[in-house]
Amino acid sequence: MSLRSAYEKFEQFASCLQSPLLLAIRLYWGWNFFLTGKGKLLNLDRTAQYFATLNIPLPKLNAAMAGGTECLGGLLLVAGLFSRAAAVPLIFTLGVAYATAEREALQAVFSDPDKFTAATPFLFLFAVVIVLVFGPGKISIDHLLNRTKKPV
Repeated sequence: MSLRSAYEKFEQFASCLQSPLLLAIRLYWGWNFFLTGKGKLLNLDRTAQYFATLNIPLPKLNAAMAGGTECLGGLLLVAGLFSRAAAVPLIFTLGVAYATAEREALQAVFSDPDKFTAATPFLFLFAVVIVLVFGPGKISIDHLLNRTKKPV
């Protein structure tokens, strides 16, 4: 077996891992989004008080919107349904989290990247950016819906 054919076989094998990895990312981080959103909604007054300390306008409304976005977006990620579309408001919500609760980490993104990557929103953000860019993978409702589409 030549080096080239061995490498091609390795690439085929590695490519088979893409959808299971995307599924694992969606399940783990989608469920965690759901749980954090649910926590915000079940403790809405406390979350709104915290948002008020961050000078977020209309703290109760924004707490409800963030919690709802995380709950619904998380469930959509878990199901692999409208995954890329769900990633967009989640990315926005995480951007707000960085700009308010993790402002120091955001300001240090270039001067102290470890501070930025150690901040709570980072892994959530990383996960949804992966789903936005690569899609939900073949183990998803999105993939099933796209397979059943008929050409117009």
